[in-house]
Amino acid sequence: MKFSSPLMLATASLALLATPAFAQSEDEQWEGGYIGGSIGIGAQNNDRNEGVVFDTNLDGDYSDTVRTVLGADAFSPGFCGGAANGTAPIDGCRGDKDGLEYYGRAGYDVQNGNIVFGVVLDGGKSKSRDSVTAYSTTPAFYTFTRELDYSLGARARVGYAARGALFYATGGAAYAKIDNGFATSNGANSFSTNGKTSSWGYSYGGGTEVKISRNFSLGLEYLYTNYVDDDFVVAVGPGTAAATNPFLLTNAAGTNMKRDDSDFDMHNIRLTAAFRF
Repeated sequence: MKFSSPLMLATASLALLATPAFAQSEDEQWEGGYIGGSIGIGAQNNDRNEGVVFDTNLDGDYSDTVRTVLGADAFSPGFCGGAANGTAPIDGCRGDKDGLEYYGRAGYDVQNGNIVFGVVLDGGKSKSRDSVTAYSTTPAFYTFTRELDYSLGARARVGYAARGALFYATGGAAYAKIDNGFATSNGANSFSTNGKTSSWGYSYGGGTEVKISRNFSLGLEYLYTNYVDDDFVVAVGPGTAAATNPFLLTNAAGTNMKRDDSDFDMHNIRLTAAFRF
């Protein structure tokens, strides 16, 4: 995963702001509601071993092998964990994209001494993109891509407050509408998809907030987020292909294909701001 220099600069700025806050806000309380937002980076895991699986007889079992008329594996060139640069593995592929993300958030905290309990709700969008490509012997490429259309989260958090700062751990449920895409250099078969999919998952991590004033705080938060995304299917049909086409040999209606990794996960590094009331 990669991190941008603006985010690192903002993190350093937060550290500088923390010094006066610690010195001036010893009795600040964190109890109450708040609204705010965050901006950051969604960094993709490197799914180097991801591939594509096939259902050649359309029975719902994706453990089949697409074979040529001679019985050879039609996808023997293999797979890559990214988007294709050409029709063969030798052309290489582009890695997953780390993207900007922005979220609105609201929550409520209850404080007992130095211990703070709370809940936080957030919703927004990430520009991170996750791709995988299969290569056939034709040669041709078949690239699956997914990114978040939007996502929602509901998490609990527990933390320790001291001298104007709050250090916390957080975790809970996540929901996403996932925008799926598909591209191929195969111009013979027809291809149809079921488009956007919905996914439930989870997030957990931790962070810190620093009181800049009685009613305003800045923070830095890390989350690991995982969505289970296994509903996107590409249906390969006859199109103008001959009956000897590998996708049509087992079932003349075609073959279904999908990614073999249902995990759409990322590391979220966010700068947060909150107005407290």
